[in-house]
Amino acid sequence: MNKPARRDGTPDRKKRQPAKGAARSTAANKQQTNKRGKPKSAKPQRAQAQSRTPTISNAKPAKHQYADVDRERAPMKGDGVRLQKVLAQAGVASRRAAEELIDQGRVEVDGRIVLEQGLRVDPENAIVRVDGIRVVVKKDLVHIALNKPRGWQSTMSDDLGRPCIGDIVSERVSAGQRLFHVGRLDADTEGLILLTNDGDLAHRLMHPSYEVPKTYLATVQGVVDRNVGKTLKAGVELDDGPAKVDAFTLLDVNGGKSLVRVVLHEGRKHIVRRLLEAVGHPVVRLVRTDIGNVALGDGRPGTLRVLGRGEVGGLYGAVGL
Repeated sequence: MNKPARRDGTPDRKKRQPAKGAARSTAANKQQTNKRGKPKSAKPQRAQAQSRTPTISNAKPAKHQYADVDRERAPMKGDGVRLQKVLAQAGVASRRAAEELIDQGRVEVDGRIVLEQGLRVDPENAIVRVDGIRVVVKKDLVHIALNKPRGWQSTMSDDLGRPCIGDIVSERVSAGQRLFHVGRLDADTEGLILLTNDGDLAHRLMHPSYEVPKTYLATVQGVVDRNVGKTLKAGVELDDGPAKVDAFTLLDVNGGKSLVRVVLHEGRKHIVRRLLEAVGHPVVRLVRTDIGNVALGDGRPGTLRVLGRGEVGGLYGAVGL
């Protein structure tokens, strides 16, 4: 005989419940009621067991679900020097102005535009650019423009005791700086020589494959005909092969002599003198005024000038550094 129900009509709670996951009887599946006889609200079902095979969706993730690759590659907060401090130390701008440059998206590090304030970089290895111009952040790098005097040797020392450019920078050399000269000039030629301790930069500036232009002012004998420029641009055959200029301009004619401007990227020995002599106008005086974007300036012969940030950045950009 079945055990009678409770006085309030509810089932006996001590009755054994079926095990979880087991099939319930038809009576158990009926809608249950509370003490007042009203149907109970359905309980939320538990999540499916993890052992069941998950459903794979082909839907593409939203934009915010993609991994932030740049954030993963960013330097750790404790490493390096803050970017705005590096820019300030390099003479680009004050720290506050450097922060504005970063906010404007004008600064890039290792080819990536930086918009994050406080990013730390390694000044010894990072390649930093502002408005596309390389910023040299290494404190030990030196870039100098020298106005070589006429009659001086383009060497750091001379066994015969003749004056040389090494005499002008002797104090720097004695202090341990190893300087490379860019653009050798013969003794009778005066003007711009670059000095740097960056060997890679010096090598590329002198290599003809990078085609860094060099500009000369030459005073030559005779009245230069305007067709001379066309001849030099087309090319002249010299003892060591053909050579030509990139640009030629007649500036002045006075007293049987002519002043011309010659631009070329070749670096063969006495190339300007030989070219002008080949067209019938031997050189009386020769001055180099420009190498790439760096100009000689108004300094007296024998003086040094530290290159500005824009000049240094232009040199590095011209040779792909």
